[in-house]
Amino acid sequence: MNIDFTDEEKNGLYKAIFSRRDVRSNFTSEPIDDKTLSRVLNAAHHGPSVGFSQPWNFILIKDITTRKKIKESFDKEKERSSHIVQEPKKSKYLSLKLEGILDSALNICVTYDPSKFGPFVIGRSSIPETGIYSVCCAIQNLWLAARTEKVGMGWVSILSNEVLKQVLDIPEHVLPIAYLCLGHVSKFADKPDLQTLGWLPRLDLKDVVYFEKWNRTQDTMWEQIRNMIASNLDYA
Repeated sequence: MNIDFTDEEKNGLYKAIFSRRDVRSNFTSEPIDDKTLSRVLNAAHHGPSVGFSQPWNFILIKDITTRKKIKESFDKEKERSSHIVQEPKKSKYLSLKLEGILDSALNICVTYDPSKFGPFVIGRSSIPETGIYSVCCAIQNLWLAARTEKVGMGWVSILSNEVLKQVLDIPEHVLPIAYLCLGHVSKFADKPDLQTLGWLPRLDLKDVVYFEKWNRTQDTMWEQIRNMIASNLDYA
């Protein structure tokens, strides 16, 4: 296998990264063919994992009755969380389209099983959360692969994990990490929905990079890269 990337391949990777979107709407009725689905799942399964533990599982869901139960949980959790927000943002929050549970071709629940390969996993003993981080890496792989296949994906986080466990028969020791909606879409938005709607701004790269220590934004050793970062374009 040639491990080098051509310029065209590099551009393709960055295109997928910068055009990836958390899709909540614009799903079409076109089904995802099995070959495409298997490709994106395989991409997810090749994500990096602490100690090569591969602690993920993917529950594929098409059944409409199951999805309606999950949608009910979303509606309840969205209403409950709205009480944390003050007006006028509360009304705006309640009006936002934040899921495509019933609109998408299929749903996927991605889980974390800390018991895989026994109690000792290389690299997890000091920071147990690295197991969960590994699952998130697999999800990002799935997201980018889906985008290259022209499949939209949305992560629904306004849900009760207890409801997910009950509805999907998930064992007690297994933790649901993500509930995803996948489907072909009529279009991908130019920018993230919440950025376009003005819910939150995109931070500049220069505002999130420090040098050598926390909150240090000036350092002579890093002057050239600091200037390059400061001139970066807003790609997405």
